[in-house]
Amino acid sequence: MKVQYFQSTDTLYIELKPSAVSEIKDLDEDTLLDLDRNGNICGITIEHASKRADIPHFTFEQIAA
Repeated sequence: MKVQYFQSTDTLYIELKPSAVSEIKDLDEDTLLDLDRNGNICGITIEHASKRADIPHFTFEQIAA
């Protein structure tokens, strides 16, 4: 999984898994879903990210099963 923030365009990209994108669906005006050939979400693009997410305070935590 990879998370990238592009400050110049205020765009957040979350790659859930590296996969060829077969289709892009608009979830709403500022959110795009990248789908692989099986229809699984492999990435999410969020436009105007600084207004929609707390970018400077990103954390990641893995919880053991």
